[in-house]
Amino acid sequence: MSGQVRGVQLARLLGQWHALPGRRRSPDYAALAAAVRGLLADARLPLGVRLPAERELAEALRISRTTVTAAYRELRETGHLASRRGAGSWTMLPANHRVASTGLWTPVDDRDMIDLGVAALAAPPQLLDAARAATEDLPRYLGGAGYHPTGIIELREAVADGYTARGLPTSADQIMVTSGTQHALDLVLRLALPPGGSVLVESPTYPNALAALSGRRARITTHGLSVDAGGWEPDLLLGSLRQTRPKLAYLIPEFQNPTGHLMPAALREQVAAVAHAVGTDLIVDESFVDLPLGGTELPPPVAAFDRHSRVVSIGGMSKPYWGGLRIGWVRASAPQVQRLAAVRVGVDMSSPVLDQLVAVHLLADAATIVAERRVQLAAQRDALLGALAHRLPDWRVNVPRGGVTLWAELDGPVSSALARAAEEVGVRLAPGPRFGLDGTLERFLRLPFTLPAADLVEAVGRLAAVRYDLDRAGRQRWREPAVIA
Repeated sequence: MSGQVRGVQLARLLGQWHALPGRRRSPDYAALAAAVRGLLADARLPLGVRLPAERELAEALRISRTTVTAAYRELRETGHLASRRGAGSWTMLPANHRVASTGLWTPVDDRDMIDLGVAALAAPPQLLDAARAATEDLPRYLGGAGYHPTGIIELREAVADGYTARGLPTSADQIMVTSGTQHALDLVLRLALPPGGSVLVESPTYPNALAALSGRRARITTHGLSVDAGGWEPDLLLGSLRQTRPKLAYLIPEFQNPTGHLMPAALREQVAAVAHAVGTDLIVDESFVDLPLGGTELPPPVAAFDRHSRVVSIGGMSKPYWGGLRIGWVRASAPQVQRLAAVRVGVDMSSPVLDQLVAVHLLADAATIVAERRVQLAAQRDALLGALAHRLPDWRVNVPRGGVTLWAELDGPVSSALARAAEEVGVRLAPGPRFGLDGTLERFLRLPFTLPAADLVEAVGRLAAVRYDLDRAGRQRWREPAVIA
């Protein structure tokens, strides 16, 4: 988004702001101001952009200018808007906010917050032993410069062996180590997507992938996933590829983020074939491939059906191991890996050698670590499902067969309003619109089950109380405002 947002753009982002519960008990201007605050809080509306003039926004929303004027005044009072006569109004946040690990702006006094905005686990106990072993291996690398654009050979071989074990023969030359999965995606986009290129993505999808695509000024089109267990509608997905013929398609076939769906083998084969026929390259995000639950069997990797080097797979250590270990990778043809390395040299040269050595030792103990993770996640998933069934029975949730998230269909288009209210009772949420485009998905909410079961049950209890109060609440209270430059 540029330095100024137009009225029609903001109207799309706001979505059904006027239809939120409690509307009849609070003025429209308060509901509008609250909706804008929500957009700022979850990063759908950037800081420092100029909002449309009052008349322009009023026309776009088909409401009176008086309502917009009052909403802007409230936003100034709460520290979310700075205005200068004759120059316009710019978005801001109160000084007692910071950037959280999700990239969202959050209050600084949140130590007791139950954070359901992050879908990642704490570090496994084996990490310390792996770190100690890595320091013992480090001396043999200290005689060199330490730059390994494609990664150290031990780690590339370990990652390649993992693909081979999944039925996809892979050599170390086909692996490039990156600083996390998001970094892998960024490098692939730098190589394969010209500015303004077309990309097909799932809806909903991973918000940081949308951010990376927006950074490349991509023309994004979507194909929807159903809330049912099937997820992908084959005719819709394949038809979208044939009709739009995008330069790239970004897919998450293993326990899709946020829905948890698992793409069947037959559709994987069809997607690879159609992508080749229409000239589309596939970026396959395998972040959750190590986390099937309840004995779920995984289909072959999408790349197993690729005969023309159309599939680039990305993955990493963040989900099965630890997000603080910034290790990811790209699996592609050997020539593609070399081209990625050439692109990478202009970005960050290489990943830290010590982190890569830690990853080597963790992967050597993968059977034990991942098995423990699966048991832990299955128990936490079941605790979350039980709490939702007991406290929020009107919400519709399918049981994911793997991954770390539930995708809940709510009993109304209240996701953003619920997230704003939940923050006040110590629960942080990632509302549905974060996972789509233009303010849609207000009936949905992503709920990760990566926290201890007791925390998940407590969070659901707080959400149930907040959801009950939403229908009766008047104007929300906000923290003391402060002006920032």
